[in-house]
Amino acid sequence: MDRKDPFGGYNFAVEMDGITRMGFKQCSGLDSSTAATKYREGTDPTLAPRQIPGMLSFSHITLQRGITDDHALWDWRDSVAKGKAVRRTISIILRDEAGNEKIRWNIKNCWPSKWSGPAFDATSDAIAIETLELAHEGVEVQKW
Repeated sequence: MDRKDPFGGYNFAVEMDGITRMGFKQCSGLDSSTAATKYREGTDPTLAPRQIPGMLSFSHITLQRGITDDHALWDWRDSVAKGKAVRRTISIILRDEAGNEKIRWNIKNCWPSKWSGPAFDATSDAIAIETLELAHEGVEVQKW
């Protein structure tokens, strides 16, 4: 039997508009769900309602990285705060140990709904982390 080991969750890249411009420490929220809608007609033979697929929804994508003098994420969020939402397609790419692309998820029509700056503590040696939360309109798999 041919053994296939799972990919590590640490070897990933995030592309914005087709360019891997910045690295991220963490990426989460890659999921989708379909609500179950209960429905029953008066002539149904059982007393239990049917479960019918309802609305499709997606969680926000959360990206975290060490804050630097590159303020592109802040600028993108600031444009939304000023009423000019710039929507982008991003890709989340999972790589194997050799760095080869194995899975690519495309996230459609993203825009930053929340930006969080770092927490400061003068007694800590932790890295200053910025967090960007992206609202979007769907996930598609381009390569698996």
